Amino acid sequence: MINITDISRKQADFLKRAYEKKQLAHSYLFVDNDEKRALNTAYWLACLFNCTGKDKPDGTCANCRQILSGNHPDVLLVKTEGKQTVGIDQIRPLKEELAKSPVESSRRFFMINEAQKLTMPAANALLNLLEEPIAPVVSILITNNADQILPTIRSRTQILKFDSGEKKDGREAILIENGFSSEEIEELKDTKKIDQEIKYFYQELLEKNSLSFVSAHKLSDNAKISTLQNYILLSLKLFAQKELKDENRRLAGMHMLECLIEIDKMRFSNVNFRNLLDYLALQWKR
Repeated sequence: MINITDISRKQADFLKRAYEKKQLAHSYLFVDNDEKRALNTAYWLACLFNCTGKDKPDGTCANCRQILSGNHPDVLLVKTEGKQTVGIDQIRPLKEELAKSPVESSRRFFMINEAQKLTMPAANALLNLLEEPIAPVVSILITNNADQILPTIRSRTQILKFDSGEKKDGREAILIENGFSSEEIEELKDTKKIDQEIKYFYQELLEKNSLSFVSAHKLSDNAKISTLQNYILLSLKLFAQKELKDENRRLAGMHMLECLIEIDKMRFSNVNFRNLLDYLALQWKR
């Protein structure tokens, strides 16, 4: 739920000064470990433009309520919609949409949440939109990891880093670095049990043990949500990357990473998660 009181006050003050001086950029990249806070700040800016109250934005006037409910014609949000990625089918229609003049405001707002999940075709389509804004529009990309955004896109945005100064622990830092949002990390909760299951599965793969198929089915049965599936595959990749540091185990690590790259491709084709783990077990059984 959008809450424009839960924002980055430092960045909000910066944006308000730019608004008052009429110096807002046409595109921003909000980088925040807490993507919900960054999204709230983006909506806060849209409300600032449209608020009819005295203390702008008050969040309570008719315009603010319309924006915060997701029903304002000049405020568009693109998100994953429960999928693994933001695809080109979500970006392509925006070219025509963003060419339209604002309906009720002086400017349109276009936001992409979890922008690190843009597919390559979607990112390239977005690049064209950022290069050639037709109507008065402010584009805001929100991510927890700027390194996962194409350099060509980063160069066309003004980057605002929402650094609270809080240091994350090792596990959380690794997950954020690999594209997990704060909400997804919270959704994972305690992973000690499944961490052990992943470790057993990995060892069985390397040993070409037939039990790897049993472990694959057990893991898939326990991983009904996409966040947990992503966590399992990331854990396997991290195990494989450690192997690369050992001369005697380097080939095994390279083979595992090659298999996991193939699995990533298969996921984009919506292959069932159990079938993905079966594929992995089969590759190591040979």
